[in-house]
Order: sequence, then C-alpha cells, then structure tokens
Amino acid sequence: MINVKITDVRIVNLRVTEKIGEIEPAWSPGQLSSFEKGGGSILKIETDSGVYGIGTSLNPIFLDSVRNYLIGKDPLQIELHSANLLQGYSLPYQGMAGVDIALWDILGKLSNLPLHKIWGGNRNKLIPYASMIILSNPDERAEMAKKLYQEGWKAIKLRLHHDSIHEDIKTVEKVRLAVGKGMTIMVDANQAQSTVRYQKGVKWDFKRAYETAKELENLDVYWLEEPLYRYDFDALSELASKVNLRIAGGENNIAMNDFLLFCEKNSYQVLQPESMVLGGITQLRKIGVLAEMYGKKIVPHHGGGGIGVIAHMHLVASWNNAPFMELLHDPPIGSYTHKFSIMKNYPTIDKDGYMNLPSKPGLGVEIDEDLII
Repeated sequence: MINVKITDVRIVNLRVTEKIGEIEPAWSPGQLSSFEKGGGSILKIETDSGVYGIGTSLNPIFLDSVRNYLIGKDPLQIELHSANLLQGYSLPYQGMAGVDIALWDILGKLSNLPLHKIWGGNRNKLIPYASMIILSNPDERAEMAKKLYQEGWKAIKLRLHHDSIHEDIKTVEKVRLAVGKGMTIMVDANQAQSTVRYQKGVKWDFKRAYETAKELENLDVYWLEEPLYRYDFDALSELASKVNLRIAGGENNIAMNDFLLFCEKNSYQVLQPESMVLGGITQLRKIGVLAEMYGKKIVPHHGGGGIGVIAHMHLVASWNNAPFMELLHDPPIGSYTHKFSIMKNYPTIDKDGYMNLPSKPGLGVEIDEDLII
C-alpha cells in the first residue's frame, strides 16, 4: 500500500532565454501575442516520498489556499481534490488545471508508468495537426501548408474568417491544390470566443456558417470548428443536420453539462474540451467517456502550448475515438518548439508526421533546471 503525503505546493518561475517575436492571432484581431523561449512559470507539488509532480502554473492569488488544502493530504485522491478545488479555483488557464496535472504526474511516477499506460492507452505515437495562428492570406497559407507537408506533417488547421466567404474558400482551395490529397485539412471560424454575443472581428450568422460549410464539403475538409456562438446548441444542431461536414467545438465551454448538451442535441460531431478551461484532465477523461457513448470524436483544444499539451498527448493516446492532437504551430515565430523549450526532453515531430509519446513515468517530461530562477 502506498502511503504518501503532500509536503509543499510551489510556483516555479523560469527565465527567458530568447525573445522570438510577435504575431497577431486570428482569434484576437488587433492584439499581438509574444513568443519566446523559456519564461513563464510552472506548478510543482512535492511529497514526503521525494516524488514530485509538475503542472501548468497557478495564479498566485490561489497559491496559499491551495497549499493549505493540499499539504498533508494523499496526492492519489485525485477525484476528491478535483471536486474540492474546482469549487473556487477554476479560472481558465490559471486555475486548478495545473494542480490536477501535477497530481496525475505524481501518480504516474509512483506507479512507474506513463499516464497513457495507466489510462489503458494502446498507442505510442500520435498524429498532431499544425494549428495555424494567424489569418494571413490564401497564397501565404498555401505556401505554409506546402512547406509543412514536405516536412512530413499529416494535417493542418486553417483560420477561416476573412471579410468574405470568397477569400475563406479561396484559402482552402489554394491549400488543397498545394498539398493534394496527402494532408488532412481542418478549418476554424473562431466564432465561440466570447461568453456573450459580442464577437471580435468578423462575426458569422447562420447563413454565413451554412454557406461556408456547403462550400467546404466539396474540398474534403475534415471539420468546421466553432462556426457559431458557443451556446447556440440548437443552431449548431440545425447546421450539423444540414451539411455533410463534421462540426467541431467546445474549447471555451466551462461547464461539463455543456458537453452533455452538445451530445444530446448533436451540436458537435467532434468535441474539443480544454483542460486549462475545465480545471484539468480529470474532467476531460469524463468527457472522453461521454464522447464514446454518443459516438463522437474527441480532439482536445491545444492545452496552452506547454505542459498542458503533454497531458493531452497522454489522453489522446488513451482514446480510440481521438484521431488527432492539436499543436499550435505557425513557424517561424509561432513554432510549437518555443513553448516546449521549457522541457529538456520534449517530444518532436518526426519525418513521417508523427509525435512519439513520452515513455518515462507520469507526464514523462522534466523542466530544464537551467531555466529555474
């Protein structure tokens, strides 16, 4: 019997080794995002066994309360800790997710197994798709797709909300021409960013979503992502019933019940939960079961680009209904390797377009100690 107690919970700050540059994400028009190597912070949970877990960072305003709750407790009671901490620390990208991931990392290390093996996974490699960041223009996106295809990438996701449908469809047509049938293409309309009806940038209505989807049917597009407001369950269901194209989404939905409604109403055929939004991978594992019961595909949102992606890799490897893994990758500035650089043994894409799962216990990755401040 394993008898382990948590002794400390700490935020570990990391130094920046190189500033890469800035680009404008398609989902935040007019706002630049900075990319750098190193930097940021992670969460570390220590135990009296010497084993520790790492996770995405926690907002410092929660640290004392989380420490007071966890210290002295069994780290393996993950379901209990998830239920208790989600009551007050579920801030997207800064809340419970990092704690949850770190606890699973501890369980894996104590078990001497990578997480995907603990969850019954039967794969040791995945197909990541290069998730584009900028909107750009049709010619440039076609050149980018061709370059990635030549490097071995098997799938790409395009941002698709230009001022006109014509330019959107032209983008997909040119990309398809550039890569032929050898690359899977997904598209993202980014219409579910806001909790309210306001949508920054180009806003789609049902007509725009429907007409776009009908055009995409003829271009062998794998899915159309978030073409409408995130709570338009019935409209999404109507759209899905009228087109021969998978509708995907869910990255910004913060309630588990939303995913039940997506399934019951057949709003989405591909569920895309985000562990950084829902408070960790404990929640995503439950959505994975829900997706299987309703015959849905499940492809988690990008996980923040760092440790969260590694956690998602293990999840995807444990789900037979998860055909891809999202990886933000829009080089050179938006390369996935920049956020991965905080890890000294991070996985990379091979020449055949696969990413091998970490094989060491737990998450299977460690933070580069030279970066710790």
